[in-house]
Amino acid sequence: MRILIDLSILKNVHCGLGQVALNYGYYFRDSYLPQAGEKIYLLVPKAYIGAFGNKVRYIQACKIYRIMPWLIGIRFDVWHAIHQLSRYRPFARNYVLTIHDFNFIYEKTGPKTQKYLNMVQRKADKAKRICAISEFAKAETERYIRLGDKHVEVIYNGIERIDLKQEEAVPGIKQPYIFSIGESKEKKNFHVLLDMMSRLPELQLYIAGKNNTPYANRIRSEIAERNITNVHLTGVVSEAQKTWLYRNCQAFVFPSLFEGFGLPVVEAMLFNKPVICSKETSLTEIGGDHVTFFPKGYPAGESAQLIATAALTPEQAEKNRQYACSFTWERHMQAYLAIYRESGV
Repeated sequence: MRILIDLSILKNVHCGLGQVALNYGYYFRDSYLPQAGEKIYLLVPKAYIGAFGNKVRYIQACKIYRIMPWLIGIRFDVWHAIHQLSRYRPFARNYVLTIHDFNFIYEKTGPKTQKYLNMVQRKADKAKRICAISEFAKAETERYIRLGDKHVEVIYNGIERIDLKQEEAVPGIKQPYIFSIGESKEKKNFHVLLDMMSRLPELQLYIAGKNNTPYANRIRSEIAERNITNVHLTGVVSEAQKTWLYRNCQAFVFPSLFEGFGLPVVEAMLFNKPVICSKETSLTEIGGDHVTFFPKGYPAGESAQLIATAALTPEQAEKNRQYACSFTWERHMQAYLAIYRESGV
């Protein structure tokens, strides 16, 4: 049985989907036990050929394969697109599609929205199995996609145990500080933190992630205009630096408006940190009673008070850590391997 897993998103390894793809690769490198007659192929950028060991085979992601996948030379028994916006068309008997979110519904306007929706619909029409990364993502799929008699299964993402990994201090960080992370886009809603931080002069806020965006520029302009001295956009940090930032922060804040899962919220729990996040999309499901939610409208005074007083008892911290540890890549991958093997028969 020949199974292809599309990890082409590794070209953007620092984004959330890139991290998901990276952990697929780590699983096949470190934990995968091949079954007799089972051949796993990974569709990856050139830089990742051979990166995940010799228990799998590699196919270099080339643009020509997006429109003529048969040029790969193999018709697969199963083809898995690990996210709904991959540009690669399957060339296989069976297609497995994972849906993370429909953020484009809220972010795009006019014809672009319909273009993306049509693309996901075509993928869903081809898919034998459709999976979602949360109950929220499942509900969104059922809302926006014509499914016919197809059923959407929920398989939660895993999280990497970054709390057990090497750390590297980030130069210039001032204590005490609160932390957030994510690419600076409108949906991350970071601008609402500025008023809060202006009321918390004793604290610093560091936001890590890609920051060469128009939204980041607007935040920087507002910081300069209002002379806010305790908010900093660090840019992309390494995995070791991210670990250090989580471990040494006083609290983690995440005001995002659109999340299919909300990985950083769970990551922060690994480090026994209090989490204050928005009550939007999947975050109520994933955060549950393990987080504190920003009040509606993000009123600066009330929100600043939540941040200033955020604390966990040892019992709460341990409960949250155990909850975070339950999202394992082993469980995630075993669920998908079962789907591959059922679909490929």
